[in-house]
Amino acid sequence: MEEISLYIEGLCRRAKEASRVIAAANTEKKNAVLLRCAALLRERAALLVKENQKDMDSAAENGVKEVMLDRLRLDSARIEGIAAALEELATLADPIGEGTQWVRPNGLKIRRFRVPLGVIGVIYEARPNVTVDVAALCIKTGNAVVLRGGKEALHSNLALADLLREALTAEGLPADAVMAVARTEREGANALMKMRGLVDLLIPRGGKGLIRAVVEGASVPVIETGAGNCHV
Repeated sequence: MEEISLYIEGLCRRAKEASRVIAAANTEKKNAVLLRCAALLRERAALLVKENQKDMDSAAENGVKEVMLDRLRLDSARIEGIAAALEELATLADPIGEGTQWVRPNGLKIRRFRVPLGVIGVIYEARPNVTVDVAALCIKTGNAVVLRGGKEALHSNLALADLLREALTAEGLPADAVMAVARTEREGANALMKMRGLVDLLIPRGGKGLIRAVVEGASVPVIETGAGNCHV
């Protein structure tokens, strides 16, 4: 337990250092990372499918149900969809720096501005596309992220995280703004929940059990997401 805690702490410390740099990145730089990552996804699609097949084979051997296998699967069409989503995200306005102002009855002017949070930890399950979706949103908003995906998608997640890190480096930003947990012990997720002072916000993305475990076990601030079909 102590060993895995030290490992997670090391990742979080590196992300914390990187967060100070990416928080100051301008919109053009952040969008350039997203566009470069989209290009890398298309360029390395065959490699990503190969890494994903390792996860698919392992999951099938372990009796994972077909519906879960479909969530885990990466193919050329899905990779193209992820790349296109990155390009769409790059066209959106940068929320960082936006502000509002109001005046109190005594004439005092109050201004409020949007700023990055710092390091965001995300614990999620077996959808490898979440790795890119989450990291891209964090990059767009000037945050660093520590990704702890499900063990079923380990090879896929690490390959995708490598592309994100490569894109960051290519645009002059620290690769450690995207950190992927390469170990699958449950204690690793528990340790991430306790990284007070290093993780500024934790978001669980998955089923009811995962969300409940994070909400009940975390000592860092948590956004409690909905489970299942929580849209209209």
